Amino acid sequence: MTAVEIGIIGGSGLYNMDVFVPTREVQMKTPFGAPSAALVVGKIEGKEVAFLPRHGRGHNLSPSEVPYQANIFAMKKLGVRYIIAVSACGSLRKAFAPGHIVVPDQLVDFTKGKRAYSFFGQGLVAHVGVANPFSPRLSNALISAVKRAGGITHQGGTYITIEGPRFSSRGESNLFRQWGMDIVGMTTSPEATLAAEAEIAYAVMAHVTDYDVWHESEESVTVNMVVKTLAANTQLAQLSLRNLIADQNNWDGDFPVHHGMKDALSLIGDWGAIPDQVKSDLEPIIGKYLSD
Repeated sequence: MTAVEIGIIGGSGLYNMDVFVPTREVQMKTPFGAPSAALVVGKIEGKEVAFLPRHGRGHNLSPSEVPYQANIFAMKKLGVRYIIAVSACGSLRKAFAPGHIVVPDQLVDFTKGKRAYSFFGQGLVAHVGVANPFSPRLSNALISAVKRAGGITHQGGTYITIEGPRFSSRGESNLFRQWGMDIVGMTTSPEATLAAEAEIAYAVMAHVTDYDVWHESEESVTVNMVVKTLAANTQLAQLSLRNLIADQNNWDGDFPVHHGMKDALSLIGDWGAIPDQVKSDLEPIIGKYLSD
């Protein structure tokens, strides 16, 4: 199977992108179960891209139910080296208005321990570094692509992931603002850190849909508000992705994240004691290091 270098993970609303010409579906099995849906491989600007609806076709998976491990592992098995995630978020800053796009550079995980956070364990220890959880080079290219599409953009900011599926209380929203958070959403953790373990560059196009609940003069966030803003931004998301992929030759390359596990695997224990099944399961990620 030919490797597909670019992956897009987004909401179901992006499944029928005008700029995306599907060519095949890939049913992927992983050691971590099935992904949210079959990966759809197609072309944007003549380049192969793999698309995965994060919440499943028909949006039937809550943020806590998304099989993040399987989704990222399936992308890795397909050969993906770059993931562009498209997500909705609430704004915690007045300047980040509904309809704007934020490409964050930092991440805080405030989920509740319900989600599987790592590919490792069961006899194989690894400690990946995620000081920069989003790829700077891919994020810069994404910002440029959104600007060329006419979007109002904000470069950088801290994204806090909450468990959901409920929205925040006003007390929580104000606490996040006091902590210095800029946007809030429900899906970027552990998606971003799993991508780091899989040595895949990862960037987020975060669509601001609301002011969460902290803004006293604005309506509190509702599902209808989120859906309405995302629908209005669908064309912007499509044009941005088209611009990014058309410009791939100017931003792709060998990033530090593509070798991120080199110094993350434990050298203290006996590698010969790692269970064969674990080695086999994680071969797409660690195979090149175990063979050294």
